[in-house]
Amino acid sequence: MRHYELDTLGHLNHAVYHSYGEVSRLELMELAGGLNAGMRDANLAFVLLESHIVFRRELRAGDVVDVTCDAKFGTGKTFHMDSNIYKVDGTLSAEITCTLGLMDLERRKLVDDPRGRIERAGVDLKVLSTSE
Repeated sequence: MRHYELDTLGHLNHAVYHSYGEVSRLELMELAGGLNAGMRDANLAFVLLESHIVFRRELRAGDVVDVTCDAKFGTGKTFHMDSNIYKVDGTLSAEITCTLGLMDLERRKLVDDPRGRIERAGVDLKVLSTSE
């Protein structure tokens, strides 16, 4: 944790948790090929619709963390990407659950079957999701 990321109580500011979750999602998407030309060629983009955090243990200046991320697909136009923030000693500090969709950039609408569309665009679902 960096000092400028802290609130007046010396805890990691709540908005910074969202930033950490966003970085983990973007890094996982990049690693899986989700930010590649296949998505651009398909005229698709990931869009964040909702983010929810459960704070478990405080994070303070000097703490070092590991942030996980995993996609979960179901039916419908949305899917979830969940992140956990752990202290290096393994203590769970926060759980972030995000609802995302896949937007058709021409129509500006969410597409059906985001899992299938992501896969057809060349994204490695085995990297994006542990349940694949």
